[in-house]
Amino acid sequence: MLRKLSISVDFVRATIANTVAAGLDPNQLLIQNRISPRLLLEPEARISMERFADLQTHTMRAMRDESLGYHSRPLPLGTWTMMCHATLGAGTLLEASERLCQFYQLFDFDLHCDTRSSSKDVTIHLRHSHPGDDKNFLDHTFLFNCHRYLSWLANAFIPVHRVCLQAPQRFSKQDYHRMFLGTSVTFGTSSSLVLSKKALLGNIEQTPLSLRHYARHPNLIMLTQSHAASGWAGKVYGILRKRIDQPPELDKVAADLDLHPQTLRRRLDTEGTSFSEIKAFMRRDYALHLLGKQGLSIEEIAYRTGFSESSAFIRAFKTWTGVTPYTYRKGL
Repeated sequence: MLRKLSISVDFVRATIANTVAAGLDPNQLLIQNRISPRLLLEPEARISMERFADLQTHTMRAMRDESLGYHSRPLPLGTWTMMCHATLGAGTLLEASERLCQFYQLFDFDLHCDTRSSSKDVTIHLRHSHPGDDKNFLDHTFLFNCHRYLSWLANAFIPVHRVCLQAPQRFSKQDYHRMFLGTSVTFGTSSSLVLSKKALLGNIEQTPLSLRHYARHPNLIMLTQSHAASGWAGKVYGILRKRIDQPPELDKVAADLDLHPQTLRRRLDTEGTSFSEIKAFMRRDYALHLLGKQGLSIEEIAYRTGFSESSAFIRAFKTWTGVTPYTYRKGL
């Protein structure tokens, strides 16, 4: 079952930023994907990850460009899928990462990708023939997709050692934290992703049959896959998610993990999060999912997300997203 995640509308704005230049109506794309254009006026608004993945896919198809207009020329539809076929037969994940970069070097694209290997790390490095601030969203999404795709190939989380993205910073630190699963992100003149070489020496676990399933909606799978569950934040999220209507407190979760509560606090802090933050994210993301369902009242959603009163849920939801659940649902 998919984890009920959400994403900032900042990513929605970035996704549709070049649609007008492509002769498309961005508001129409939003409405077709059940996203209210009014949500983009709220700086703290969020939408469900499933809805965002659909928007990404439909915008790429409408623009006939997998780079969403951020490349110097369109990336034809099917480019990513063909890369998947080219890498699936590699002997190791390291070879797959090398093939991935080689694949994109076959074309006269502005984006150049190469791998650099040391005794402990493998770095995927990007550069542009014509660099500019407008290219950094392409870098962000490309490196995000590389990591999530390699993790999918391994059917396991590939540890990220470092991430450097081309400046300027586009999204919040929390958003980058979630994109790269707890890794600190720095900003500079170029973009690179540093992965564990030991992990990349492992074998590919996927098959042509599983690739057929993946290729139906790769954006959704990469946005929602839960390979990070081996981290402490993922373990805590998993325990809370099972008891979402009455989520246990820190002491009980720590006991379930056979840890002292203070030890769990320290380990979550090391991963850049906290128990209360994970609990709030879980409730928020599940609430966004439930608000998209017909026939559920606000009172029922409040109960299902662990609130004893709907008024407390409404206040919390407005803190999370900048709008009330009524306003959010009206825009769906």
